[in-house]
Amino acid sequence: MHFDPLAILTAFGLIFLAELPDKTMFASLAMGTRMRPLYVWFGTSSAFIVHVAIAVGAGSLIGLLPDWIVKLVSASLFAFGAFMLLRNGGGDGEEEGETKTVTGFWPVYSTAFMAVFISEWGDLTQITTANLAASNGTWSTAIGSAAALMSVSALALLAGRFIAKRVPLKTVQRIGGFCMLGLAIWTLVEIFTG
Repeated sequence: MHFDPLAILTAFGLIFLAELPDKTMFASLAMGTRMRPLYVWFGTSSAFIVHVAIAVGAGSLIGLLPDWIVKLVSASLFAFGAFMLLRNGGGDGEEEGETKTVTGFWPVYSTAFMAVFISEWGDLTQITTANLAASNGTWSTAIGSAAALMSVSALALLAGRFIAKRVPLKTVQRIGGFCMLGLAIWTLVEIFTG
């Protein structure tokens, strides 16, 4: 087991920059406004670690799944997230009922895990991680990539929490719902244009 600090920093830098504008960051942000952010982070981080392990250990497995199926499932999950946010963010109903968040660890964890796990298949960061592992070493790449992905998720959740404290929850839910709907449409468009 060999650790190369330069390879760790290289992987961290490349993956962090590639993941910042990624749809997974926006999905984390949206989930963090509706669910307990720490639980969301545990779920997203677990999914990222699994993807890093797969990319590093067997990057070629990604090619076994048809890309359009992965994107269709991902779009469905984003659409479901949009539905969940928009159905509660709409009317002028009771203010207290509107401020409820999903708080149970396992429901939040599993939702966040599955959203990231499915949507990250064949993603640029997973492919980049596989390529870096081939040239820069397995363990160093795994550490740098996992740290970068977990950092971006934490950054998105902190931003989501900041926004949620300053903007009314109904507005945050509507915006989050429309973002998730946009991600669902974006992913569907990728099926037909990619």
